Amino acid sequence: MTEIKMAPAAKVLDQDWRNIFRWGAICAITLVFISLVGMPAKLDLRLIINPTLSLGYVSLFWIPVMFGFVASTHIALEGMEVSRPGMRDVLTGLFTGLTGSFGLVLLILGMNNFDITDPLVNWGPPLLDLLTTGRGIGTGILGWMAASAFLGMAGASLHVLTPLLRRIVSSAILGMISIAILEDAIDDLSEGFRLEWLVDLIYAKRGGLTNKSAIIVAIVMAAVSVLAQGKVKKAKANFFALEGPARKKWSVVLFAGTAAVVIILPMFAGGYVNSLLANVGIFLLLALGLNIVVGLAGILDLGYVAFFAVGGYSTAVLTSPQSPWFAPEIGFVPALLVSVVLAGIAGLAIGAPVIRMRGDYLAIVTLGFGEIIRLLFMSDFLKPYFGGAQGIVNVPGVELGFLTISGTDPKGVFYLVLAFSALAIYISWRLQASRLGRSWMAIREDEQVAEAMGINTVNSKLMAFVVGAVLASFAGSIMVARVGSVFPNSFMILVSIIILVVVIVGGMGSIPGVIVGSFVLIGVLGGPRQPGLLQEFGQLKLLIYGALLVFMMLKRPEGLVPSARRSQELHQDEFLQDAWFKGDDEADGSDEQTASAEGEGASV
Repeated sequence: MTEIKMAPAAKVLDQDWRNIFRWGAICAITLVFISLVGMPAKLDLRLIINPTLSLGYVSLFWIPVMFGFVASTHIALEGMEVSRPGMRDVLTGLFTGLTGSFGLVLLILGMNNFDITDPLVNWGPPLLDLLTTGRGIGTGILGWMAASAFLGMAGASLHVLTPLLRRIVSSAILGMISIAILEDAIDDLSEGFRLEWLVDLIYAKRGGLTNKSAIIVAIVMAAVSVLAQGKVKKAKANFFALEGPARKKWSVVLFAGTAAVVIILPMFAGGYVNSLLANVGIFLLLALGLNIVVGLAGILDLGYVAFFAVGGYSTAVLTSPQSPWFAPEIGFVPALLVSVVLAGIAGLAIGAPVIRMRGDYLAIVTLGFGEIIRLLFMSDFLKPYFGGAQGIVNVPGVELGFLTISGTDPKGVFYLVLAFSALAIYISWRLQASRLGRSWMAIREDEQVAEAMGINTVNSKLMAFVVGAVLASFAGSIMVARVGSVFPNSFMILVSIIILVVVIVGGMGSIPGVIVGSFVLIGVLGGPRQPGLLQEFGQLKLLIYGALLVFMMLKRPEGLVPSARRSQELHQDEFLQDAWFKGDDEADGSDEQTASAEGEGASV
C-alpha cells in the first residue's frame, strides 16, 4: 500500500501562477477549438433540461471543470509530502477557469467585429448568438467569465470533497445527462412496456428533462450511487475468487441471465432500438474478427474492411437477380457458406505476402490491400462482374423457410445478428483458450521468442487472418441482406479505422471489452454511415473518436474492460520500476522478499 505523507494545507494566496496560466491558456484554446468546429451549435438541438440547458452548452461547460480539476491536482511522489487540499486549490481552479474564459471573450469580440467565415465556416452570427445567449455582447462576456470561473472552482472543489460526496455529485450530474441523452431509446422502450405515462412525466414535449424531473433524476441517481457503493466491486471480487464447480455454476447463471435479457428485451423494443442494436451487432462481428488479428495475434491489419467487402459482394452476386454477370439466385444460407470460403481464401491471399512483415510496414501494406479491394470493385475493369460504382441492388432478404428477414423487419435483423454474434463469441472464446490461441498470444508478446520455442509463426499468423476474414464475411453477408444492396463506397478504409478504435477502446484481446466498446462507440456515436443515440454529432463523431483514442492510449491503454494477460503486459514495466525504486530485489522470486516488500510500505 502506497504511503502518502499529508502536509498542512498551503496558504490561500500561495499560488503557482505559472501553472494557472499554463492550464488556463490550454483551457482557452480548447474552448475556442470546440466552438469553431461547430460542436456547440450542432449539439444545441439536443436539450438536457428544457428550456435552460442543451448538450451544446454542456460541450463547453465540462472544459473549465476538467482544467480546474487538473490545475489543482498535486502529484503525489513516494516519500514526499503533499499539501492537504483546501481553499488554495479552490482558488487555483477559479483562476484557471477565469483565465480560460478569455478565449471565448476574444472569440465573441472577434466575431462581433470581423467576418472571416471564408476559412472558418462556423464563424458567424449563429455561434455568436449561442455564446451570448442572444442577450448582447457585454452580457455574454461577463456571463462566460463568471460561468467559467465558477466551473473551474467546481472542478477544483472535487479535491476538497470526501470520496462519498464526490461520488454523489458526479453520479447525480452524469446520471441526469445520461437519462436526457437516452430519451429516444427510453421513449421507444416505453411503448413496449406500457410506460408512456412515465416518459410524459420525465420529459418535456419538445425534448429534454423538465426542471422538476431533472432534480428528481439527480436525487435518484445520487441515492443509487450511495446504496451501490462498493457492492459491485465486492461482487466482482467474490466472483473472481470462486474456483472449481462454484465458479462454473455462477458463470452459467450469469450467462443465462444475460442471454435472457438480450433475447427478451427486443420483443418489447420498437424499430429504433432494434435498428440500433442491429448496427451494434454488425460492428461487433467485425470487431470480434479484428480482435483475433490485432488483439490476440498482434497483427496490425488496417485493411480489414477488405474481408467485409468480400463477404458482402459474394452474397450479393449469388442471391441478387440483378447481378450483372453471374446470377444463380441461390438462398442466403448456401451463399453464406460460399462467402465464408471466399473470405478464407482472401485471408490467405492477403496474409501470405505480408506475413513476414512487422510493425509499420505491415500496417501500411494491409492498408494498401484494403484500398485496392475497394478500388477493384469500383473499377470499370470489373464493372461487368460487380456493377462498378452502381453496385448490385435488389438483394433479397434472408430466407429461412418459415420467414423472411429483411431491412423492413428490424427485430428479425437483430435476432439474426444476435445468433451470428453468439457464434462469433463462442468461436473467439474457444480459440483464445486453445493451443492456437496461446500461439497467437506468444507471437504478440515476442515473435522471435515464440519461433524459438517451436511455434510455427507463419501458419499461426495465416490462421489469424483466415479466422478474422471469416467473421468479417458474416457481417458483410448480413449487412447486404439487411440493406438490400451493396456499393463500393460502403467499404471505405474508414470502416477499418473505426473497428480498430472499437477494439482498442474496449480492450484488445478481451471479448467482453470488444462487446462494451461496440455498445459505447457504435451505440452512442454510430458508425461511418450508421446513426447512434446522438445523431446530432454527425461528422463530429470522427473528432470524438480521435480524441477518445488519444485519451485511452495515454490514460488507459489496456481498454475499458481489459483482459488480465493484456493488462499485465502493459503494466509490467511500471511494476518492475516501482519494485526497483523501493529497493526490492525480486530477481530470485523468493516468497520471503515479496512479503518483505509488501510489509515495508511505499515510503522511502
